[in-house]
Amino acid sequence: MASPATVPTQHRQLLRLATAGSVDDGKSTLIGRLLHDTGSLPTDHLEAVTDDEGAVDLAALSDGLRAEREQGITIDVAYRFFSTPTRSYVLADTPGHERYTRNMFTGASTAHVAVLLVDARYGVQRQTRRHARIATLLAVPHLVAAVNKIDLVDFSTERFAEVVAELDELRSQLGIKQIEAIPVAATLGDNVVHRSDRTAWYTGPTLLEYLEDVHLAAPSPTPEQLRLPVQWVSRPTTEQRRRYTGRVAAGTLAVGDEVVVLPSGSRSTVTVVDTLDPERKVAVAPLSVSVELADDIDVGRGDVIVSGAPAAELPVPARELEATLCWLSSTPLRAGDRVALKHSTATVRATVQSLERRLDPETLIEQVGPSELTLNDIGTVTLRTSSVVVADAYAANRDTGAFILIDESSNDTVAAGTITVPREVVPGKATRNDIKWHPSSLGRPERWEKTGQRGATVWLTGLPASGKSTVAVALERALVTRGRVAYLVDGDNIRHGISDDLGFSPGDRAENIRRVGHLTRLFADAGVIAIASMVSPLRSDRAIARELSHAAGLEFIEVHVSTPVSECERRDPKGLYARARRGELKGLTGVDAPYEKPDDPDLRFDTTGQDIDELAGRIVSLLEERGIIDS
Repeated sequence: MASPATVPTQHRQLLRLATAGSVDDGKSTLIGRLLHDTGSLPTDHLEAVTDDEGAVDLAALSDGLRAEREQGITIDVAYRFFSTPTRSYVLADTPGHERYTRNMFTGASTAHVAVLLVDARYGVQRQTRRHARIATLLAVPHLVAAVNKIDLVDFSTERFAEVVAELDELRSQLGIKQIEAIPVAATLGDNVVHRSDRTAWYTGPTLLEYLEDVHLAAPSPTPEQLRLPVQWVSRPTTEQRRRYTGRVAAGTLAVGDEVVVLPSGSRSTVTVVDTLDPERKVAVAPLSVSVELADDIDVGRGDVIVSGAPAAELPVPARELEATLCWLSSTPLRAGDRVALKHSTATVRATVQSLERRLDPETLIEQVGPSELTLNDIGTVTLRTSSVVVADAYAANRDTGAFILIDESSNDTVAAGTITVPREVVPGKATRNDIKWHPSSLGRPERWEKTGQRGATVWLTGLPASGKSTVAVALERALVTRGRVAYLVDGDNIRHGISDDLGFSPGDRAENIRRVGHLTRLFADAGVIAIASMVSPLRSDRAIARELSHAAGLEFIEVHVSTPVSECERRDPKGLYARARRGELKGLTGVDAPYEKPDDPDLRFDTTGQDIDELAGRIVSLLEERGIIDS
């Protein structure tokens, strides 16, 4: 077996750590000592911070930004790298100033160990508590307290014991098992890398010994855990199938694996896995991969490819998130505010449904029902998203359980968050237990009898320019001419109002269909024949609209306008196909996004060369057959 000194670099275990604490606790000096005493400094860098008498400015080894050097504080996350014979380290030096608490979220989000700097003279401070809480919220597995400047209290074992007692109280408040405490004097080097003779009363590890020995849990990934957020969809050549590219966030992926694309639920089999390593047959996290699927299904940026195995551990297709936020903006957050939520590769709009709790950084006690969150506050909120977010709880997956919030007007990042509970979308049901359906005091049979009108939804689906809207307009006119109450819910009109917050990603398109499904259900319940003219390319989306009607006991008639793409492209009244062929428009159904034909529609016809009024009449006849209108 090789000795530690000869362990090859590629076999060294990688450990990520983040330092945190109050201003002037000595983080930069501690980091400089680690770099210096592990021999991790380039000669020219060391010479630049060494004075004529040979004294090394340890803090300057870490503080590389001019503003930091001039002010004497660290104001940004600075990443440093060092190594030992057995481990390689990535160290995130996060700011101590309260104003820059947001950077602690950045530095600790991927850390295995959080190193809390505590000044031996002052003990646990407000920022110590705040940073320790952030570390626990971000599920950092190990916390160690470097009780620094022990030399300024004459290496007192009694003072160290008092600080340890404060840390134990903090540990109890946080509800964690352990905060390891190590007495150090970073300026002198005591117990950082080398053991100190001046703390003979201390028998525990030095800081480096602790980092060398800390256990890094590394469970073996399995295909059932797969999470592949799609970042890019491409087609290298016209002869090749589409490729879906992203970074594996969890699990494994290999050719032959059955997969499901969420949120649509489309299933397929992997036919190609490209990691740019011809020798690698199985992709694992955190590799970036490009995959091909056996079926031409609708996959776009923001979708997540997961395992299709029976035992798969699936994420939640959520539209409501209970989450913990660190608020990063000087403008307070209040219930009702709207923001952009960036989760993995997807960005959706979100509304703050409620502010549940706010953490007091001094006492770590949560205030229930705060009116707002202000700069650097940590709080629990409920967010409602405009479209589905394929999410895990942060405790289960740090990649798919984290997000940021963005101010849409300034494009500034205003919050970092972790998902506590993602709530699943159930068609026809509310996602909140405290929201109930309130039926009208006027029952549906009585309403329909007195108005002489039965309600229903007629859903026309087909390719762009297939003639859906033309038939829908003729159908609306034919019904109103017969004295029936009918209303055309056109896709473009919906995007002028109800769905003006949605884009054209697969997730936003699915949400648009869901909203229209709810709207047509309400129209039908009121006794109106609601006519929806929507491309609605996915069977799963149309199934949600159908289920919303059927769950309410209402008729849903699906009409497939089956005009072939060649005819649609010849018409092209909006110039969409021409723009798509020139590469100016991405994701157009029928060109570079698939259309899933209905398996068993109530009616199917091609508008090519047909009389539009006659086609509308066929739908009227079907409504008569179903007893929705009189013949």
